[in-house]
Amino acid sequence: MKLLLIEDEVALGKVIQKYLISEGYLCEWVQDVPEAEDKIGVYSYDCILVDITLPHGSGFDLIRLLKNQKSTAGIIIISAKNALDDKLMGLDLGSDDYLAKPFHLPELNSRIKAIMRRRMNEGFNFILFEEIKVVPDSMEIYVNEKPVVLTKKEFDLFMYLLSNKNRVLTKATIAEHLYGDEIDQADTFNFLYSHVKNVRKKLQDSGCQDYIQSVYGIGYKFSKD
Repeated sequence: MKLLLIEDEVALGKVIQKYLISEGYLCEWVQDVPEAEDKIGVYSYDCILVDITLPHGSGFDLIRLLKNQKSTAGIIIISAKNALDDKLMGLDLGSDDYLAKPFHLPELNSRIKAIMRRRMNEGFNFILFEEIKVVPDSMEIYVNEKPVVLTKKEFDLFMYLLSNKNRVLTKATIAEHLYGDEIDQADTFNFLYSHVKNVRKKLQDSGCQDYIQSVYGIGYKFSKD
């Protein structure tokens, strides 16, 4: 799962980023509104953690930008401001949650997971797709109740394809989601072929149909059609 942390307090930003990476997330971190606008304008994220009071602007401005772009990212406001008006404004603008500082990092993690469950599988702790069952929190995949063991990168790839089913995803978009924004400087994305090949083989060896379609010259699409 790819996150964007927008936090100007350096010490806090380092702690949050380190913790989220240790929990298996890919977490980018910026410290002001212009940097955040650059990231949001070019890259996509599963969830965005945004402070309200930021240099050169406001977190509310960034939420408005995300909604104008019709972003599907979950949004959690993390702020020292705990006034009711701020909470209501954030929620009215379209944020999914509001967490007042100081907070415990495991609580932040739980709220991120809760938002992704609501967005991906209607609040249940598992996802069903044809003969496939996925439990995102424990990174478990079953095909006809038979467990399938994937590496972390393979699981992330599978989840990204599944959560964007019926959409064609470019190789560059997939690589960026798996490895972070700097991967867009790579000369080639051929390494994705190995990941896709491994996921396909492991699923099919367990009796799963091949839902990962190669789109020539572009990338991949996850679809049963």
